[in-house]
Amino acid sequence: MKKILGILPHSIGGRLTISSVLDGFRLNGFGVVIYDELKNDDFKIFLNDDYSFIVGYDFSPIKLKVDYNLNIPLIAYFSDDINLKTAGVGYIEYRKYLNNKDNYIFYWDRGLAKKEKLIYMPHFVNCEIYKELKLPDKAFYDVSFMGRLDTDLRLRTFIELNKQLKDLKFSWHAIEKHYLDALLRCKNNEEKEIIKKSYCGFIDNEIDMASAINNTKIVYNINAQGLSSLNYRTFQVLACKRLIISDKREELDLFNNIVPYYNDFDDLAGKIKFYLSNFSEYEKVTQKCGEIIRLNHNSKDCTKKMLEMIGR
Repeated sequence: MKKILGILPHSIGGRLTISSVLDGFRLNGFGVVIYDELKNDDFKIFLNDDYSFIVGYDFSPIKLKVDYNLNIPLIAYFSDDINLKTAGVGYIEYRKYLNNKDNYIFYWDRGLAKKEKLIYMPHFVNCEIYKELKLPDKAFYDVSFMGRLDTDLRLRTFIELNKQLKDLKFSWHAIEKHYLDALLRCKNNEEKEIIKKSYCGFIDNEIDMASAINNTKIVYNINAQGLSSLNYRTFQVLACKRLIISDKREELDLFNNIVPYYNDFDDLAGKIKFYLSNFSEYEKVTQKCGEIIRLNHNSKDCTKKMLEMIGR
């Protein structure tokens, strides 16, 4: 059996994203050995085997390959800008190794991939995990945001939605650090109570994330990076046949431009109210987009396509 050495990075978002890539290799018949940067201390003990590839997220696998002088073909999947700190430790000093022989770099953003001359591959998910687990009307929450409220736009949007749509049940998932940060940035006790009431903790694995998505009706999105792309959350939510309302992005064309997007706060609030009270319209979008995910953005087929694109 062919084997890959899969790298789970420090980045929480990266761990979730790369899990679908590694699952794709498993579904294509590869054995997957995992080195976890958060849990494993000695990387050398993982090198006592033959691997077809080292596979990881952002700069993590590149750093390991260079530091340990590994002669193993490498596949790195980026959903962070290679020029930004969010791409991980070594985003400056290891950039020069991106185009080395047997390094295959896949980039989530169409516009940036063209600019940086990297291989474009939008996000994809393991559809054996991300799927509809309960009908939308059985979901407990009406609206969810999943990720950092680290900018004023994100924090103010979440708080104002709670204020204007008081009859709806909101949830928010993020690490405790970002929860505490959001509390500090609230303007008054009313806003702090909104944050406390809606905070549902942190999710660090795919199964629990799929369950949380199934427990809400609408997820709204604020993409943080890229020129044109949709973040991983978009694909997770649509695979579960839940509605995502996105900020306006060029790559909504991946879903034939049927995913609703908003232009400003009032537009977002209006679309939330519309789709919660018009289930037939909700279902038109979620059923069609769920089908597109399974046809075009599933782990098994997309990982196979990655291998074909690099001639392996």
